[in-house]
Amino acid sequence: MDLTQNIQAVQQKLAAAAKAAGRDPAGVTLCAATKTQSDAAIRAAIAAGIRVCGENRVQELTAHLEADAYAGAEVHFIGHLQTNKVRYVVGRAALIHSVDSERLLRAIDSQADKLGIVQDILLEVNVAREESKGGVTPEALPALAELALSCPHVRLRGLMAIPPVSTVSGGNRKYFAQMRHFLVDIIGKMSDNYSVVDCLSMGMSGDYEDAIAEGATLVRVGTALFGPRPYPAGPAR
Repeated sequence: MDLTQNIQAVQQKLAAAAKAAGRDPAGVTLCAATKTQSDAAIRAAIAAGIRVCGENRVQELTAHLEADAYAGAEVHFIGHLQTNKVRYVVGRAALIHSVDSERLLRAIDSQADKLGIVQDILLEVNVAREESKGGVTPEALPALAELALSCPHVRLRGLMAIPPVSTVSGGNRKYFAQMRHFLVDIIGKMSDNYSVVDCLSMGMSGDYEDAIAEGATLVRVGTALFGPRPYPAGPAR
C-alpha cells in the first residue's frame, strides 16, 4: 500500500465527482477516518496532504492527542459518543459528528459551558432506520435541531449519516438525497440569521462519490486511504 498514492487517488475522484455534479471541489472536505491507525500512519497521512482526521474512539483520540499525532490537521470525532466520555472530546475535537439525543446534546453543552467555549456539532440521523445504528429518527430531527440551535454553548453546523452498506453501485443515493432534503428543511425553518448550518457529512470509502453527487460537503474515508484496518489479532487457539 502506498498511502500517498491512495490519498491522491481519492482526492482526484473527489474532485471529479464534485465537478460532475456541477460543484466546486473545494466545497467538499476529505476527512481521513483514522480508526485503529498508528501515530506514524496519521502523521504520514497529514504529511501527504490530509487536513482533517476523524476519530471513532475516545481512547484513541486521547492517545493520539497526547502523542501530538494530529499536528498540522484538524481532528473531528466521528464515532458513537457516550455521555460519560463527553469531557474527553468537547474542546478537543473541532467538530463532533455524532450527536443523536437530547441527553448527549445537553451534556456537550454543559461541558462546553464549563470550558467557556462553543462546541461545533452535527446531528446524526438514522436515515435508514436501522436498529443496529445510532442516530436520531427523521421524525425527531426537527425538534433536536431546534434544541441545538437554542443551546448557548453548542453551534449546530449540519447533519451526519451512516447509510447501510450497499452491494450495488448507487444503492445509497436515495439516502444521501434524503439527507440533503433534511438539511435544506432545517435551514428553511431556522428563525435566526446568524447560524451557519451548511455541513453534510456522509459517504465513506465505498460510496463517497455518490454522496458528493447528492450534496455531501464532507466525506469520511478510511479503507480507501489506509487499506484494511489493522485490527488486533485474536487470542491464539
